[in-house]
Amino acid sequence: MSLKGDSLKDEGSRLQVTAAGATAGLIARFVIAPLDVVKIRLQLQTHSLSDPLSHHNLHGGPIYKGTLPTLRHILRSEGLTGLWKGNVPAELLYVCYGAAQFTAYRGTTALLRAAAPAAGWDEPLPQAVESFIAGAAAGAGATVVTYPLDLLRTRFAAQGNDRVYTSLRLAITQIARDEGPRGFFRGLGPGLAQIIPYMGVFFAVYETLRPHLANLDLPLSSGGAVAGTLASVTAKTGTFPLDLVRKRIQVQGPTRGRYVHKNIPEYRGAVGAVGTILRNEGVRGLYRGLTVSLMKAAPASAVTMWTYEHALMFYSRLGERREERL
Repeated sequence: MSLKGDSLKDEGSRLQVTAAGATAGLIARFVIAPLDVVKIRLQLQTHSLSDPLSHHNLHGGPIYKGTLPTLRHILRSEGLTGLWKGNVPAELLYVCYGAAQFTAYRGTTALLRAAAPAAGWDEPLPQAVESFIAGAAAGAGATVVTYPLDLLRTRFAAQGNDRVYTSLRLAITQIARDEGPRGFFRGLGPGLAQIIPYMGVFFAVYETLRPHLANLDLPLSSGGAVAGTLASVTAKTGTFPLDLVRKRIQVQGPTRGRYVHKNIPEYRGAVGAVGTILRNEGVRGLYRGLTVSLMKAAPASAVTMWTYEHALMFYSRLGERREERL
């Protein structure tokens, strides 16, 4: 069984797709964790990019400038484990998100294809349109289901040596006590506004490019990995400001002044956050961390799609062998 030449949404059983998506999320997250921490730290930083690099701002927090200096600063002040802060909720997030995303993508595609004849459409939806709708629906559904884990990942990655939360269990307890259930969904609005076009564009570009790159033979890569990389970079650039706003809102609340950046402003909603950032930091403020985000997007998408394809083939072969024994 080969994925080459066929769409990923046509392969494997529902259980195999779910398992492959979860496996892809697990591995991809561990690989890109350090870049994810760097991205979050840069997104939460509010000082001007023209400020000289120093170790502390007026509020006692670090000032980062660029991906490599930020990596070095975290290694020097927090050690190697600092680059994997928030990895436990992030691993849970990526596993659950990957499983939900690919399952919802496949299910939405099946619904669209079944609805076409019932709606009187003589021709199926164009590949790009079908993939955009299915990808957007899958991204939205997976985001809502896994959002509390995303918020926890951001808060753990944002804390320095002065730990706000000492464990995942205590973090959940503290947020529930001090902020209520709504505290776990801070920033969900801009999160959905970002993920719907992001995943729509991602899958539309991926499914369009993948057949043309299916026979591409590169070391440690595949057509799916290359298509996933190009799709992710395209989608990420267009929706990045909403991702930054989501991160800023996720660290609002009673612990706002206790993270590694202690001068994060108080925002009132997504629109208010955009206005404050534009007023205080300019347009460039909405793209803080874009470079490392794109650096992260390429390996994350390549690893995710490559792992998904090979995991799906593995689970499918495993299922075939099990059927043969029966």
